[in-house]
Amino acid sequence: MEEWDLGYFDKTVVRRVKPGPRPIDARLIAWERGREFYDGAREHGYGGFRYDGRWKPIAKRVAERYGLGSGSAVLEVGCKKGFFLHDLKELYPGMRVTGVENHAYAIETAMPSIKSDLVLCEYDRLPYLDRSFDFVMAFSSIYMLHLGGVVDALREIQRVGRGRSYVTLAAYHDEADRRLFEGWSLLGTTMLHVDEWRAVFRHVGYTGDYYFTTARSLNLAWAE
Repeated sequence: MEEWDLGYFDKTVVRRVKPGPRPIDARLIAWERGREFYDGAREHGYGGFRYDGRWKPIAKRVAERYGLGSGSAVLEVGCKKGFFLHDLKELYPGMRVTGVENHAYAIETAMPSIKSDLVLCEYDRLPYLDRSFDFVMAFSSIYMLHLGGVVDALREIQRVGRGRSYVTLAAYHDEADRRLFEGWSLLGTTMLHVDEWRAVFRHVGYTGDYYFTTARSLNLAWAE
């Protein structure tokens, strides 16, 4: 169990944050997790969530780190439109990939190559047997739940996996860190101090890897 950066965010980019929390209208639209969040205006979410191949080298790094191959079973909790799973499946033909999403739009607009592998369900109630997957990943997904939901989701990830998993969580090191992240995030519901997250891991018995998404890791700075 260790913190590991899979390399999604470009550390050379400075992400500017306007002072104060995000406007409530933008947050309400984002919380619908529909077209406006994925493919609408940037202030409401991604501003166009389209496949561009960025997950392919990440998928290879993940597979190498966790010993995955064509015979492996992989689950992504919060798979969005399935880009990571598409690239895994393309790199390792024969791999059994499954994605779960808790809002329908992402599945409805998912890549045709992966849509049949995606399931609509809650992250804290996964419809799979114990130890069903060789690897489970939850990237930028479960910290959108309230604390009880995060606790249950981590327990579910631990239950359906076979000991290899990876989650990312909204975190902070100090008060300045916390304020910056709150100004950037639209959906970050459960944001804890890094030491508090480690206490959560102990509480639920989570033994997989993790990454703390913080103002520092995102290279956030206040807009001038």
